[in-house]
Amino acid sequence: MSYDTNNIFARILRGELPCIKLYEDEHTLSFMDIMPQADGHALIISKEPATTLHDLSPEGAAACIQTTQKIARAVEAALDAPGSLVMQLNGAGAGQTVPHVHFHVVPTSIGQLRATPHATNMADPALLEAIAQKIRAQL
Repeated sequence: MSYDTNNIFARILRGELPCIKLYEDEHTLSFMDIMPQADGHALIISKEPATTLHDLSPEGAAACIQTTQKIARAVEAALDAPGSLVMQLNGAGAGQTVPHVHFHVVPTSIGQLRATPHATNMADPALLEAIAQKIRAQL
């Protein structure tokens, strides 16, 4: 499958669509999920154009994991979370809805996660920004 240069994450990377940014470096961008499974649900995307983890270079994969670790620590600290779910859905069959490799960090307990389906409700942007400020303060 070829990479779709007009997917929503590619458009965010080009500055065509807004995001509530948490962190950015040369290889990755992290921002708040606008349809979170829990307060503090963050996304980490590669700046490399890759649809799935299989398409990502070893360097790109390493950068994503390093940023995911950094964001997961900050999210858990900012929200005093008992833990977090870190997931990467690889392909439509696994539930990947945006064809650009990305990682989710969801601060949660397993009971809460089962009660809140992903991508069902749009969050209030003001609430997302308030949570993002707490997370950024931990970075």
